[in-house]
Amino acid sequence: MSTKPSAPAITATGLRRSYGDHVVLAGIDLHVPRGTVFSLLGANGAGKTTTVKILSTLLRPDGGTARICGHDLATEPDAVRAAIGVTGQFSAVDNLLTADENLRLMADLHHLGRAEGRRRAERLLEQFDLVEARRKPAATYSGGMRRRLDLAMTLVGDPQVIFLDEPTTGLDPRSRRDMWQIVRGLVASGVTIFLTTQYLEEADQLADRIAVLNRGRLVAEGSPEELKRRIPGGHVRLRFADARHLDVAARVVGPVVRDDDALTLQVPNDGSVGSLKALLDRLDHASVVVEELSVHTPDLDDVFLALTGNPDGPTHSGDAADFPNPANDKVKVTTR
Repeated sequence: MSTKPSAPAITATGLRRSYGDHVVLAGIDLHVPRGTVFSLLGANGAGKTTTVKILSTLLRPDGGTARICGHDLATEPDAVRAAIGVTGQFSAVDNLLTADENLRLMADLHHLGRAEGRRRAERLLEQFDLVEARRKPAATYSGGMRRRLDLAMTLVGDPQVIFLDEPTTGLDPRSRRDMWQIVRGLVASGVTIFLTTQYLEEADQLADRIAVLNRGRLVAEGSPEELKRRIPGGHVRLRFADARHLDVAARVVGPVVRDDDALTLQVPNDGSVGSLKALLDRLDHASVVVEELSVHTPDLDDVFLALTGNPDGPTHSGDAADFPNPANDKVKVTTR
């Protein structure tokens, strides 16, 4: 008997938002499967924070439709709010309260009973490694501890979808990686993560799919590897034991960058399994022995710059006003 696939966590069609003459979102479509990490990338002003505000019911769109966990954003906002959690760029932690008190406060706001509120607080304190600091004021916490508490507070309501808006901004590398592990654990438990970030490595590490937002339009979408393969510059570096094999390989594989001193060839290649197999088959048929092979593909920095034309690349500051310039044409990157 076939199993019916679960409904997506988030769908959006034609979302639009403007402030006067400033077009912030020019009609974007989204499809986010349940239990995945979907990352929205874009330079400051691209529309990331506006998108999160709309999908989390904090801002009304000027047009378009969206459904979160099967609930219509416009007609069922309360049901949407019950299904989601939001961890914004700036911590919602009350500095005067302890971790225990912050979590209990969130339990009260979610109208949980006293026993259930205590149970969830205990579980989250342990899950986020805050047991020892539970009775210390949050003002004494490190940045990483505050972000863990902030996310723990979001989880008190047991959300199906969590919007993480710049979750690791300002954290040191160790704290950032700790947060990544937490996110992976949440996804493994079935939670859907909608992530906006200025750290391209973060999206590369966490995201199942990435959408690039530029001047109010989605200009590309795909897995991190799919996006990298679409950008020119990928190549395979082949090293040979002697000049004879180098010469034969150079004739077999076509246009290359050749280094006779190092006995290497740099062959344009997108790094996919199919193209690598084809290259190795050609060499094998010519009886060429390859001593060493390494694949070099563009990283997400290259993808970002190619798709947005932003000479400065992504920054580490917030999505200030989301006021863009006129939109570029959309280039869809998908696999079906």
